[in-house]
Amino acid sequence: MFNFVLYAATVLIWGTTWIAIKMQLGNAPIEMSILLRFVLAGCVLFVMLTLVRKLQKLSLQDHLFCIAQGACLFCFNFYAFYTATGFISSGLTAVVFSLATVFNSVNGWVWYKKRPTRRVVIGGLLGGCGVALMFWPELQLNQFDRSLLIGVGLATLGTFLFSSGNMISVRHQNKGLRPPTTNAWSMLYGVLIMLAIIQAQNIPFVLDTRPIYLASLIYLAIPGTVIAFTTYLLLVGRIGAEQAAYTTVLFPVVALTVSTFVEDYHWTLATVIGFTLVLLGNLTIFAKRPNFDRLLRLQKI
Repeated sequence: MFNFVLYAATVLIWGTTWIAIKMQLGNAPIEMSILLRFVLAGCVLFVMLTLVRKLQKLSLQDHLFCIAQGACLFCFNFYAFYTATGFISSGLTAVVFSLATVFNSVNGWVWYKKRPTRRVVIGGLLGGCGVALMFWPELQLNQFDRSLLIGVGLATLGTFLFSSGNMISVRHQNKGLRPPTTNAWSMLYGVLIMLAIIQAQNIPFVLDTRPIYLASLIYLAIPGTVIAFTTYLLLVGRIGAEQAAYTTVLFPVVALTVSTFVEDYHWTLATVIGFTLVLLGNLTIFAKRPNFDRLLRLQKI
C-alpha cells in the first residue's frame, strides 16, 4: 500500500509540473528559474531535516557522490529539459522523458549487474509505444526538422542524466543513506554548479514578479522537488530503479488530462489507444502473478 502511495504521489505531482514549467518560460532566463527552484527547495529540505533532527552525517566519499547526483538530478538534466522546450513542445519532451524506464533498466544492468525482468521489458515497451502513439499527431506536425532533432537530443540527454542520478541514489540507499538527506546536499551542489554557469555566462539575475511565475516557482520547488523527488527516490530504493522509472511513462497521461481542462486539449482515437497501452504496461509490470502452485493445492483439497 505504501508503495502505491509513493507511486501515485510521484505520478500526480510530476505529471502536473510540465504545466508549471511552461509558466516559468518568458521574462526570466532559464538558468535563473532552475537556480531559484532548487535554492528554495534546498532551503526547505535543510530546515525541515534540521528541525526534526533527521539530517544524516555524510562521509567525504558520500559528498562526492552527492556532487555527482546534484549535477545529474538538480542541474544539467533540467538545463537540458528547459532548453529542449525552446525547440519542441513540452508534450514531446514528456514523451522523451518516458525513456527513463529504458535508461534505468540498462543503467541498472551496467552499474549493478541487475538484469531487467521480462515483465519490466514488455511493460516498458507497451508503455513507451502507448505514449508515442498519444503524441503521434505532434510528431507528424514537426516533420522531423532540425529543431525537432535538437530538442529530442537535449531531452534524451536530460533523461540519461536523470537515470544516472537514479543510480547514484541507489548507491546512497544501499549504504543506509535516506533520500531526504542526500537530496538536500545534492540540491546544494546542483545550485552551486548552476551558479557557476550563470557567472561564467554573465547571465543577469532577473526575478520575474508575475503572480503566475511565483506560484509556479513555489509549486515546482515544494511539491515538484522536495516532495516528488523524495517519494520517487524512496520508490527507487523499495521496488528498484527500472520499475520506479515507469512513473515517467504516466507523466504525459497526467499532463494531457490537465490540458483537457486547462488548455482545451482534444482526445483522438490515437490518444485513447495510446492511453490504453500505457495502462496495460502498468498492469504487466505491477500486477501480481497468480500462485498456480497454491491454486493446484487448493484444487486437490
